[in-house]
Amino acid sequence: MADEEQNETTEETDAPVEEVSDTTETVDEAPAAEEVSDTPVEEAEPEPAAEQPAAKTKSLKHVPRSERRKRSKPAREKSATRKPISRTEKPDSTPGRRQERRGVVISDKGDKTIVVKVDVIKSHPKYKKVIRSTVKFHAHDEANTAGVGDTVRIIETRPLSKQKRWRLAEVVEKAR
Repeated sequence: MADEEQNETTEETDAPVEEVSDTTETVDEAPAAEEVSDTPVEEAEPEPAAEQPAAKTKSLKHVPRSERRKRSKPAREKSATRKPISRTEKPDSTPGRRQERRGVVISDKGDKTIVVKVDVIKSHPKYKKVIRSTVKFHAHDEANTAGVGDTVRIIETRPLSKQKRWRLAEVVEKAR
């Protein structure tokens, strides 16, 4: 058994000796190729790879604004002639109908302002039961004509103050 192991080792050593002779031939060919072309060797220098770990660049996120890199905007070409401004006429349109409500004045203490209580009657969308509720509107009364208890007609208008979006159209019925 020991003889077999020795034979195997000798065979193994014989095979690498042959391989070594093959590698020496390839090594001999490689220097010849290097001598022919010197420029590729100079271009591929290992020095830049060595510089990168040594000189670590800082992140530009936390650099003061004065030290950040500056990008210049490309200059826009100015046209030789300017186009004339042409405006289209506004179409003649009537504004949408403004909403109207009828209600009872519950307060006229504000100057040129009345508070109108309007009863709103709606049918429930699912159960179809009639739901009554009241809504209070602040309306603009320029001449302070309406008093408490009067039935008035108010019209929707542009916002006049924080709460006033309605104005008095007419006093329908005076309170007794």
